[in-house]
Amino acid sequence: MVVVNSVHLWQPGAAYLYQLRIQLVNDEGHAEDSYHLPVGIRAVEVRNNRFLINDEPFYFRGFGKHEDTPIRGKGHDAAYMIHDFELMKWVGANSFRASHYPYAEEVIEYADRHGVVIIDETAAVGLNLAVVAGLHGSKQLPTYSPDTVSDETRRSHEQAIRELIDRDKNHPSVVMWAIANEPAEHEPGAREYFEPLVALARQLDSRPICYANEFQASVDKCLISDLFDVLCLNRYYGWYLHTGDLEAAETNLEKELSQWQAKFNKPIVMSEYGADTLAGLHTVGDVPWSEEYQTRVLEMSHRVFDRIDSVVGEHVWNFADFQTPSTFIFRVDGNKKGVFTRDRRPKMAAHVLRKRWTGS
Repeated sequence: MVVVNSVHLWQPGAAYLYQLRIQLVNDEGHAEDSYHLPVGIRAVEVRNNRFLINDEPFYFRGFGKHEDTPIRGKGHDAAYMIHDFELMKWVGANSFRASHYPYAEEVIEYADRHGVVIIDETAAVGLNLAVVAGLHGSKQLPTYSPDTVSDETRRSHEQAIRELIDRDKNHPSVVMWAIANEPAEHEPGAREYFEPLVALARQLDSRPICYANEFQASVDKCLISDLFDVLCLNRYYGWYLHTGDLEAAETNLEKELSQWQAKFNKPIVMSEYGADTLAGLHTVGDVPWSEEYQTRVLEMSHRVFDRIDSVVGEHVWNFADFQTPSTFIFRVDGNKKGVFTRDRRPKMAAHVLRKRWTGS
């Protein structure tokens, strides 16, 4: 055990890293091998409906992201990585979700050095065959069965959790493990599938555990939310729900969040919300796809978040527009929910967020 006296804590926005060096010394006293590890010391805890870092309430401001650029696609690009972190700093973000897979280690290390908080996620996306059937126009099958998401799938999922935690457990920027995105948590078999995964994650590490809930699994239908420490909700009121009717969107978003708060009294992170926007399209009135409409969806959402005591974070979907499979004909040149374009030009929404998150 290593004891650090008068510890200098790693803080969000104020990173401090110790340099741990381990040497293998032979009988003659000569070092045969050495290992260097930057170490940040900080505490993470969920207490009732609060998320605490170093015993202080923390509010997540930021984005769901994707590893995607117009130059290298999903390949790692160091220049774009630094540019993205600088844009997040400019807009006032303090965190992001590594959606929907483990990011390049260089990204995690950069966050360690600059005090940016990460929700680290496995590549468990698509465990919802109703959504898959809807996207592809195919027959809907039960998600959990020997022929679909099975025990074999769960064993692969367990291995993914082991590998993620083993790789990233020493990174102070990582404050929570997200073990799935939008699974079919309301279908029969969901609890039997997820209970051993949650138990494994708790066995491997003490950080809080979450997953991203999708709107079909409402508070009265979800079978697994009680297993997790933090409620992460992906909700698109004003876009997929109540499109163009922001008054109804605001009323129903507040109603749903109030129900989650009343039932669980756990921290709520809005892990996805927003609207697609065609950069440069300007209109008068609430017209979907315009830059004005995207800003109004965000402002409506923020009014609701501020009225719900259990909300401890807001991650807009998405940081930047990103490419999607060309077989998806309902998307023209990718997903346009970014507050920056794919080549990182700010939309009106970026300035709205900057005003909310920095006051300027």
